Amino acid sequence: MSISSAIVRRPARGFTLIELMIAVAIIGILAAVAFPAYNQSARKARRADAKAALLDLAQREERYQSTTNAYTDVATALGYGTGTTVTPANPLDIVSGSKAYYRLQVTVVAGTSTNPPSFTATAVRISTTDQNKDTQCGDFTLTSTGVQGVSNATGTAADCW
Repeated sequence: MSISSAIVRRPARGFTLIELMIAVAIIGILAAVAFPAYNQSARKARRADAKAALLDLAQREERYQSTTNAYTDVATALGYGTGTTVTPANPLDIVSGSKAYYRLQVTVVAGTSTNPPSFTATAVRISTTDQNKDTQCGDFTLTSTGVQGVSNATGTAADCW
């Protein structure tokens, strides 16, 4: 009786180099599309934080004006815990998460016998952050009369607010 010993070959397991390169290429294409979309979504979220801070400042100014008949740029008078003013020379940072992307500032105009007091609040992008690349909406403004605007932007106030 003769026993033949046949060696059974199994197919090699694993990936070929070509399969691996195709997978890497697909991941690279997906990352190239997803990363800019993520950055744009993050910029939009930071815009919302800036607009909310402007609206909050306007509300604080109106509350202050209802008791003193004037607007102010003193941060503590408006109820902010830090800073001494909210002026262009000493703006208040708007923090999103753990980092500030905008600075809040207000310019107050005292009233006269012919003109009532007024203010213009601005959320200015901080130039050292990624938000500075947001050319669509740029910096936000809000006046005491409720006029909303954008500056340093390619978009309009209607698009951004």
